[in-house]
Amino acid sequence: MDEKHKALLEKQHYNIIGSYSAVKLCTWTKKSMRDLGVCYKERFYGIRCHLCCQISTTIGFCQNSCIFCWRPMEYTDGIEMKECDEPEKIVQGAIEGQRKLLSGFGGFEGTNREKLKLAQEPMHFAISLSGEPTIYPKLNELIRLLHSKGKTTFVVSNGMLPDRIKDMELPTQLYISVDAPNEELFKKIDNPSLQDGWQRLMKTLDILNGLKEKTRTTLRLTLIKGMNMTLPEEWAEKILRAQPMFVEVKAYMFVGFSQLRLKIENMPRHEEVKEFAEEICKHSGYSIIDEQPESRVVLLMKEDRPERIMKFD
Repeated sequence: MDEKHKALLEKQHYNIIGSYSAVKLCTWTKKSMRDLGVCYKERFYGIRCHLCCQISTTIGFCQNSCIFCWRPMEYTDGIEMKECDEPEKIVQGAIEGQRKLLSGFGGFEGTNREKLKLAQEPMHFAISLSGEPTIYPKLNELIRLLHSKGKTTFVVSNGMLPDRIKDMELPTQLYISVDAPNEELFKKIDNPSLQDGWQRLMKTLDILNGLKEKTRTTLRLTLIKGMNMTLPEEWAEKILRAQPMFVEVKAYMFVGFSQLRLKIENMPRHEEVKEFAEEICKHSGYSIIDEQPESRVVLLMKEDRPERIMKFD
């Protein structure tokens, strides 16, 4: 990892693991520690926010340069890893790094002591922090290792490597990001380095359709006001193609380095997100099941099901 990039990440409170990996406390994990709220994943799916650990195994590696991404694009290292960190090192480093990042909460009067104690052993691993996780050559080994330790896994992918997704060790929940309803907007918003990026994404949606009975599948639609909040029928086509269990319709958030590329006016209000989601529902047969205004996100499903909220011991 470039030393300037590493220094920037550490300044942003990333805990670096090895050469290409990192762990970082989510804002909602911090809030949960003080009983100030929980993230939408806890509300939608039952994930315990204080036990969540967000990691990256591919910092600097991605096929796209999405205009809404918070990462600095000048530190992109490529689209293929010739070397990588070992799964055991990543898991051990993530847990140790999470404990280090949590240590300051011991001095806060408002900290929930029971949550802090439990958080020393994180249980839910979101492989989504920065970079594209399917580029990591040992992703299957990492998922198997985490599952063997009784952890849950959440992989968020841009869908640019459909064959790897097809052969993936299935995570607890698999997310595919869809940021545009058609190829023209996809190229404008995602800035793919691969000429056939859109075709790869469509192939991934077809693969996701075949996985819907095998794992929890999700499409995440990121809405940018003034850019892609149009053509709800085309968004619906992508949903019907993938047939995911869940669809998250979420606002672009004006954070990080995306502030150099977009304006705060591009961040839709929750009411606008919900209104556009309702238009998508008219064409897709999905319905709004839940929402979290604080995160500007709504959850769509064909119908609510008891297994939506995961149960843990």
